Amino acid sequence: MTAGSDADLLGRLRAADPAAFDAVYARYRAPLHSFLLRLTGRRWLAEDLLQETWLRFARHAVDLPADTPLRPWLFTVARNAFVSHRRWALLDADRLREVGLLPGRRTETPFELAAASQTERALEAGLAALPVAQREVLLLCAVERMEPSEAAQVLGLKPEAVRQRLSRARSMLAEHLGRSERPRP
Repeated sequence: MTAGSDADLLGRLRAADPAAFDAVYARYRAPLHSFLLRLTGRRWLAEDLLQETWLRFARHAVDLPADTPLRPWLFTVARNAFVSHRRWALLDADRLREVGLLPGRRTETPFELAAASQTERALEAGLAALPVAQREVLLLCAVERMEPSEAAQVLGLKPEAVRQRLSRARSMLAEHLGRSERPRP
């Protein structure tokens, strides 16, 4: 049996077909994991947030409205899990800073370590250096190839705001790449 379109899969999910969940998982696990890994920079955290995303999906799949676009819905859930984690992490970081236990040295992300070429390392470093708002819009539009209207659904923004953030993100990334290519004195 073929996996079918997202609309077909949603219909099967609403009918509690377990094979439909498997098909959605097979289709979106890798892109969601990549998105979360690049947002967080930590494999263990990306995997935890991915698991939370799939648990939420399993809980709500049969109740999703028939017109729900699955891809934006899943990326929204993944992003919301990241935002929630980040809020708690910021509170923890403030407490750790107060007692002087927060390390000041930045470690390389898994993507930076695995990047085979200097260009890939520069791109990953530039992506990691972007503020989260710009990083997530660049990941959704440039990496996941979402239309600005789809990314707007995920981010809770208007498509024009997504286009503006995307433009800023590209400019910031280009500026970072320009700095990394200049010879150091």
